Amino acid sequence: MASAVFNITFDCNDARLVAQFWSAATGYELAFIDTPGNPFWLVSPRGGQWPRLVFVTVPEPKSVKNRVHLDLMPEKREQEAELSRLIALGARIVDDRRKIGPGGWIVLADPEGNEFCLE
Repeated sequence: MASAVFNITFDCNDARLVAQFWSAATGYELAFIDTPGNPFWLVSPRGGQWPRLVFVTVPEPKSVKNRVHLDLMPEKREQEAELSRLIALGARIVDDRRKIGPGGWIVLADPEGNEFCLE
């Protein structure tokens, strides 16, 4: 037997803010789960599919580069249009690799600095 990825969890200073960004970026549903002693924000694909994105508030700030990151692929628009949309949502460009071989992607950061790539 094997295990499936159920959740990808982000530690955040403002879990609501980061969850709202990722909900808007992915089009996934946003919900606050008020579990006693462990409240969190959940961003999940429609229809109960996995993996889900979980955002938990923690007191310490992010201090180093992510060891794991998400790669996003635009579904219904060109990369440049999706880049503009993500920046308008609060992302910032960390490294533009569209012209570096092999290239074609852009490294971005969400509102709390979590890196991700736009393919």
